[in-house]
Amino acid sequence: MGFIQAFKGAVGGMLADQWKDFLTVPNGLPQTAALFPAVAQGTNAGRGSNTRGSENVITNGSKILVPQGYGLITVVDGRATGLITEAGGYEFNDSSPDARSVFAGDDLLASTVGTSWERFKYGGRPSSQQLAFYVSLKEIPDNRFGTQSEIYWDDAYLNAQVGAITRGSYTLRIIDPLLFVHNFVPASFISANAPVFDFSDPDNAAGNQMFQEVVGSLAQAFSRYTNDPDKGNRISRIQGDSVGFAQSLSAAVEEGYRWSSDRGLAIVKTAIVSIEYDQRTRELLADVQKADALSGARSQSFMNQAAARGVQAAGENGGGAGLAMFGAGMGAAGGMVNPVQPWAPPGQQGAPQQQAPAEGQQAPQQQAAPAQEDPVAKLAQYKQMLEQGLISEDDYEAAKKAALGL
Repeated sequence: MGFIQAFKGAVGGMLADQWKDFLTVPNGLPQTAALFPAVAQGTNAGRGSNTRGSENVITNGSKILVPQGYGLITVVDGRATGLITEAGGYEFNDSSPDARSVFAGDDLLASTVGTSWERFKYGGRPSSQQLAFYVSLKEIPDNRFGTQSEIYWDDAYLNAQVGAITRGSYTLRIIDPLLFVHNFVPASFISANAPVFDFSDPDNAAGNQMFQEVVGSLAQAFSRYTNDPDKGNRISRIQGDSVGFAQSLSAAVEEGYRWSSDRGLAIVKTAIVSIEYDQRTRELLADVQKADALSGARSQSFMNQAAARGVQAAGENGGGAGLAMFGAGMGAAGGMVNPVQPWAPPGQQGAPQQQAPAEGQQAPQQQAAPAQEDPVAKLAQYKQMLEQGLISEDDYEAAKKAALGL
């Protein structure tokens, strides 16, 4: 016993015109509705217009329309007797040998619900009257989350524990209607004249429970995202990566509350409206931004600008004497460059002038001037040593300031 498929896909053509009475999805549903009773529409068996809807009872010969993006579940005594997730028109028949209990199509949902059907299907022969409910298979939007106080997690890039207050929303999808109905939906929503199961309804205890579970998983979700090498370990990317953070949040929720395996639910996308870091985290982020600004190509550019400014200032403050002072300052930066030599005539530059030795004294042996060391290369070495853990952040900052003459 079960259903006979009259046609697939959307309603249309002569066959649809022959269906004067059928059950379908009610009008005016909120976008966050997940489960709701089927309603009858049509001519009320020739007795006049019947678009107001009635009790969601199907009997032998009832015709049912399943629109795209919805599934149909029939229930007796709280247990499923039939499931349709393939869009089309169907007729309920409790005696035909061609009738089937499950129509799941060929999509990914078919393999998912097959196992659940064997687990939850009705054990005996159900009665001729059954209750019919539609379940949304679309993304259900505007499921909100937010924290009233800071949550904390360990951040690999910052190498510290960080804290923030955050709020946002996520979209949800029912990936296994049977798990959802049997394991999560309260009995009052799968009975005669049942109300609409709406996730956003403040009086829906099941929806409120999900809100608390998501908030309880946020710290772990942030930790998963920021400590994933594929994400670059940057918390600044979370707000722009709706799918990536959704995967981290979904994994955290699954680990803590088994949404997918026990309830047939999955988080699809997220939208983080705001992240307000605590004061210590803001200070840490500011320090890291400064360090990033002075690394790589930017470091070389900064060094060139600093040298140019030093030469200009030296010229304005007295020419050669000023240049000598600037050179001394650069030489003090960890001994990375030599002091500026006094000016020499063309062709003699680089050869230091020496006084002639007194009579009877031997001329001192001339020592070769040490090779100049590139300050940018030296700073790059310090950066590499920091990344390898050979020196501390304080050591690196001190070397960098010395190199820049700050």
